[in-house]
Amino acid sequence: MKYRYLAFLLISLFLYYPINAQELFTLNGVVTDASSNETLIGVNLIIPEAKTGVVTNDYGYYSIKLPQGVYEIEITYLGYRSIIETVQLDTDKKLDFQLSEASENLEEVVITSDIEGLNIRKPEMSVNKLSISTIQKLPVVFGEVDVVKSLLLLPGVSNAGEGSSGFNVRGGAVDQNLILLDEATIYNSSHLFGLFSVFNPDAIKDLKLYKGGIPAKYGGRVSSVLDIYQRDGNSKEFKMHGGIGAISSRLLAEGPIVKDKGSFLVAGRSSYAHLFLKLTDNENSAYFYDLNTKLSYNLDDRNKLLLSGYFGRDVFNISQNFENTYGNAVLNLRWNHIFSDNIFTNLSVIYSDYYYGLNLNFVGFNWDSGIKNLNIKYDFNHYINDNLQLKYGIQNTYYEFNPGEIEPIDEDSGINYFKLNNKYAFENGIYISAEQKLSDKFSAEYGLRLSNFFRLGQDEINIYENNNPVEYDPERDIYREADILETLQSSRGDIIETFTNLEPRIAVSYALNDDQSFKASYNRMTQYLHLISNTSSPTPLDVWAPSGDFIKPQKLDQYAIGYFRNFRNNNYSLEVESFYKNIDNRIDYIDGANLIANNAIERVVLNGEARAYGLELLLRKNKGRFTGWLGYTLSRSEQRTPGRTSIEPGINNGDWYRTNYDKTHDLSMTGSYDLNKKWQLNANFIFQTGLATTYPTAQYDYEGITIPVYGERNGDRLPEYHRLDLSATYNPNIGKDRKFESYWNFGIYNVYNRQNAYSISFRENADTGQNEAVRLSLFGIIPSITYNFKF
Repeated sequence: MKYRYLAFLLISLFLYYPINAQELFTLNGVVTDASSNETLIGVNLIIPEAKTGVVTNDYGYYSIKLPQGVYEIEITYLGYRSIIETVQLDTDKKLDFQLSEASENLEEVVITSDIEGLNIRKPEMSVNKLSISTIQKLPVVFGEVDVVKSLLLLPGVSNAGEGSSGFNVRGGAVDQNLILLDEATIYNSSHLFGLFSVFNPDAIKDLKLYKGGIPAKYGGRVSSVLDIYQRDGNSKEFKMHGGIGAISSRLLAEGPIVKDKGSFLVAGRSSYAHLFLKLTDNENSAYFYDLNTKLSYNLDDRNKLLLSGYFGRDVFNISQNFENTYGNAVLNLRWNHIFSDNIFTNLSVIYSDYYYGLNLNFVGFNWDSGIKNLNIKYDFNHYINDNLQLKYGIQNTYYEFNPGEIEPIDEDSGINYFKLNNKYAFENGIYISAEQKLSDKFSAEYGLRLSNFFRLGQDEINIYENNNPVEYDPERDIYREADILETLQSSRGDIIETFTNLEPRIAVSYALNDDQSFKASYNRMTQYLHLISNTSSPTPLDVWAPSGDFIKPQKLDQYAIGYFRNFRNNNYSLEVESFYKNIDNRIDYIDGANLIANNAIERVVLNGEARAYGLELLLRKNKGRFTGWLGYTLSRSEQRTPGRTSIEPGINNGDWYRTNYDKTHDLSMTGSYDLNKKWQLNANFIFQTGLATTYPTAQYDYEGITIPVYGERNGDRLPEYHRLDLSATYNPNIGKDRKFESYWNFGIYNVYNRQNAYSISFRENADTGQNEAVRLSLFGIIPSITYNFKF
């Protein structure tokens, strides 16, 4: 019933928009960088006379309908010189614009009207954007510029501690984040188990993190969407730039294939700290490397082809006896086509592969596993008029899951070949959404997504008594794996389970005036994939599993409301948001669950629920010699799995307990100060509540063995986490007209050498015989220096 009402509301909103009897003409085009022809995403084009505007899409395209007349168009973009162009519109017109970087010595254009008003009035909320120039200023461990580490400074975003993979958004798990690189899914966002991210900052053009208010074109995850686009490459002239750091270096080359028509980009990174270990006869090593590529070619004014790819690998080796290799590989072929002045389309064919493998020489076998998917999607941007824009499309994804394969290294190893059952699935999505200005003060973005998921057949399907793979033993008060009664054979062409879900989305904005507004949003989202992991931070041994007979899709309902304001001619901005979300079918694990090489993972998991709620605050200083922000999050993240019957206790007696990534307080401050034209100073300070953990509350002896007794799940916490980071950037080339430019970055991570706890373990002191707690800390104070160059 509620969906019928919601559908009626959406249709009513869609049909209602101001009707303009005047003849309208279309102004459209592309906005690019003047020095490279790189398309620019999210550029504001504002027409003060008409009190309207438009923003360029993910490919730099814009379209707007206006009555006949002469208009001044203000084009503004962060980090670029703003320009004003006068346009006489008496017919449909295509007009491209080029913007120059603010650092170039050009005459500055001063715009007196409110250029940020469009953002205040837009219904977009719970979205964070960071420019690459901002990310490059932030102090980070080992001096390596890091996209994911920069996101952790924003409210609502955290991780499971130093050296941990991935990130958590609004109390969600790592696997609940959809991470896209040029529209391709990235399944592991970290290098070296969380020390670095897989994203080369030199190759990135734009990034957005959606924490809520997620548009209908995104699906498949229930926590957040991190949408990253790579640069297209310079189609005007050949350029190179890179950097040399203490443990890694990077290099990027770009240039024209055909001048002003096609371009290429190639960027590579590699760490080399392991090479120094060899000088000390240390046989252990850990290193990573990755490669970003992009080809772009304009066939004509209405057609453009893009081919982008990424390949990355991590290698961890212990004395040649143990080697762990894992990483992502993606490839995306895209066709941009302008059907008419009002309709922009993008057709993508995307291949994504995440591989994780082990070479265990000391026991004589190799372990390989991974997940692959092939995705075909077709998206439309339809500009109805200056008050209404539609987005609609279709997406189809085929998945192949390899949970694990054991292969003996040689015939004499004594190990038999063993293969866990491959799993297959097919996911579809169709969506339509509208962004609509309903009045001078009220605007909305609303849409519907229809998703379905087909679990396909596999070699063996297990059958259990009462269709229940997990049994409860009341005598021992434990859950245990049920016996497999029989196995059935099926082919990949069979459909063994089908799920269909309707996912409405709506976000509204009410502007009090040009400087402040209230916004609210609601999201229903469904996730059909699950990361099987019982650690707070994913490891390469974790595997992805599809929904099916026993593991149901996760379903999210998220509500958010916020207040947004600009101060002092946009020198300051304030964002305050409160959110609540609940998730059905969040999987949990029975005590003693064996997750590694388990061919029937359904025998150790139960379907539960999760919830998270909190308050976020973000105060920014946007202009002047000093810029930065203060972010604070007050939140709670909990999970529970009640008993399935009245006699079952469930997990943790069916009570709510804190998730592994629950943090009550999360405070971050970051600032950048231009000391003079050559020196820039930067600082971060972070304070967080310690991670939830479970400590033993008692112990007993059994046949000479000490057995710990643990309290309620995640009933304790690690000590508070805090640290201060400083960095300075020195650019000796400012004000000089040189083809070769360079600058230095000096940093100190964890200035006061705080020994933050990664974990707390307990042991018996060999001298006193008393129990003692032992703190494990990963990083103390770490200085760094990086040399960067471009020519």
